[in-house]
Amino acid sequence: MEYVELEQPELPYEINEEMKLLRTNIQFCGADKRVICITSAIASEGKSTTVLNLCRSFADQKKRVLLIDADLRKSVLRKKITSGKIQYGLSHYLSGQCKAEDATCQTNIKGMAVIFSLVVPPNPSELLSNRRMVELIKAARESFDYVIIDCPPLGLVVDAAVVAQYCDGVCVVISANEISYRAAQDVLHKLENTKCPILGVILNKVDPRRGGKYYGGYYGRYGKYYGKYYGKKYERYY
Repeated sequence: MEYVELEQPELPYEINEEMKLLRTNIQFCGADKRVICITSAIASEGKSTTVLNLCRSFADQKKRVLLIDADLRKSVLRKKITSGKIQYGLSHYLSGQCKAEDATCQTNIKGMAVIFSLVVPPNPSELLSNRRMVELIKAARESFDYVIIDCPPLGLVVDAAVVAQYCDGVCVVISANEISYRAAQDVLHKLENTKCPILGVILNKVDPRRGGKYYGGYYGRYGKYYGKYYGKKYERYY
């Protein structure tokens, strides 16, 4: 089993609390919801960052968590590595080139392991739908408290719908004011067809400076701090 170190930027207090809230909401969905698929509608909605921070939050609670990077087409999680080398990834395992333990990396985050995607295969959807993916998830259930699977945007490719069939639940990261209502509904309809329970939507990049009922009250009180930390863009998880 390989070992890598991941970057661990210190999150602002408010965002850290929101990740705890997201973690708690998932836990309240039931003890049987342990394998969670996370997708989005389009690229650059903050999905992978949300996945990584959620895994860190579970690990902070002394949970054993496995992050599976199932974005075989355009992964960004590998960029989070600060040191260490990886020989095998999810593509190697799914194509029968290595064992699951060979593709699993221990990290500097206690209790957290990662399977990176690494090589871009010519047939991502076919690989994700083969029996080895099912076997990987089955084995991971026995070794980890939670398995969080980072999938490509469902609004662009079908991969997340393929993976969702093997999961206990799915969450969708939606970037505020960046996609249409119709596009979001289209993603939810695709997930409904998989019969995988939709646990909720994670609204990201909310700007608390906007007026109106939606952005007022509780959500507006962090505006000044977020402005200092993020500049023009704000991120919020719930």
